[in-house]
Amino acid sequence: MINKSFFYSIVLFFLTFGLASGLVLVPLSVSADVVKPALVEISVKTDGTYQIEIRASIEALLTGINARYKNTKDAPNAQAYDDFRVMKPEKLRQAFVPFEKDFLQEIKIVIDGQEVRPQITKVSIPEPGYVKVPRVSVIVIEGELSTSAQSLSWYYPDRFGDNAVRVRQVDEINEKWHWSSWQWLKNDAISEPFSLTEVFTQQTAFEVVSTYIVSGFEHILPKGLDHILFILGIFLLSSRIRPLLWQVTMFTIAHTITLGLSINGYIELPANIVEPLIALSIAFIGIENILSPKLHKSRLVVVFLFGLLHGMGFASVLVDFGMPENDFALALISFNVGVEIAQVVIILVAYLIVGYWFRHKLANEQQYRQIIVIPGSLCIAIIGLYWTYDRIVL
Repeated sequence: MINKSFFYSIVLFFLTFGLASGLVLVPLSVSADVVKPALVEISVKTDGTYQIEIRASIEALLTGINARYKNTKDAPNAQAYDDFRVMKPEKLRQAFVPFEKDFLQEIKIVIDGQEVRPQITKVSIPEPGYVKVPRVSVIVIEGELSTSAQSLSWYYPDRFGDNAVRVRQVDEINEKWHWSSWQWLKNDAISEPFSLTEVFTQQTAFEVVSTYIVSGFEHILPKGLDHILFILGIFLLSSRIRPLLWQVTMFTIAHTITLGLSINGYIELPANIVEPLIALSIAFIGIENILSPKLHKSRLVVVFLFGLLHGMGFASVLVDFGMPENDFALALISFNVGVEIAQVVIILVAYLIVGYWFRHKLANEQQYRQIIVIPGSLCIAIIGLYWTYDRIVL
C-alpha cells in the first residue's frame, strides 16, 4: 500500500512544478524586450518658436508595437521589428520617411486651444549597437507660435505607445530656462495644459516622493521580470522572513550605490555587458540554491555584489526619465523605496503562497527542499542561463 505521506508529497511536487512551469518557463520561448515609453521635451522660446524632441523607438513606430505588448515578440509583426533593429541608421531613416506624414498627422500640439502643425526638421538614429536593448532615436519637430501664447497641450496617440512629456521655457536673451514637471500619459490621454506665461514652480517634496516611489515600484512590478526572478531565487533558499529581509535590504543598499554613481556618470558599463551579467546572476542564485542545503552568511555578500550589478540596470530607467536637479537625493531615495516596497511585496506573496502554506503541509525541511526549493530553483536557473545566452548571442 502506498504511504499516504509519500503520495501527498508526489501530488504536491507535480502541482508545484506545474505552477512554476506555467508562470516561469513561459518566458523561455521569447526574449525579454519591452518598448520604453517615448520621452518628449518641448522647448518654447521667447523668439516665437518651439522645438520638440521625441526620444522613441522608430522600429516600434513603423511596426505599430506599443505598450499593449508586454514583449515585442508577442506582436504580429515582430519579425519586421527585428529586421528594423539591425538596420544601419541611413537605411532605417529611409524607411521612416514615408511614415513621417502619418506621424505628424497623429500627434497634436495645441496652443491656446488651437491645433498647430509643425515640421520634422531632424531625425537622429544611433547605430544598432546591442540589439537586445531597444534603440532610442530622436525625432526633432519645430514650429512657430505667438510670443503672447498662454498655454500648450500635447497629444501622442495610443497607437504609438505611452509617453512622458515636459515643457521648458527658454529665455535666450537672458540665458534662463525653466523646466516643468513630467506628465505621464497613458490610455490615449492628452496632457494637461502647460502654462507659457508663469514660471514653472519646483515640485513639492511630496510630488517628488510620490512620483519616484511609483516609478521604482513599477520598474519591479510588473515590468522587472528578471529582478522578480532574482528575488524569488533569494526567497527559495530560506522562506523565513528575517533572513529574507536582510538579503533584500542588502540588495537595495547595493543597487542604490551603483544607481547613484551611474546616474552621475562616475561608472558606466555598456548594456551588452550589464544585461548578460544580470541574467547570469539569476542563474547563479538558482544553482546555488540547488547545491547549498542551507543559507550561509556568505549569501549576503553574494546578494550585495549582484545588487551592485542590478543597480546599473536600474540606472537606464532614471537616465531616460531624468532627475530633478534640486531634489536629486530625495528622488533617488524615493525610487529605491519604491523598489524596496515591490521586493517586499514579492517576498510576502511568495511567503503566503509557498513558504507558509507548504511548510505547514509538508512533513519536514528536507521534504520542503525536495518538493519546493529544488524544482523552483531549477526553473530559475534554466531561465537565467537561457537569458544569458540570448543576451550574448546577437
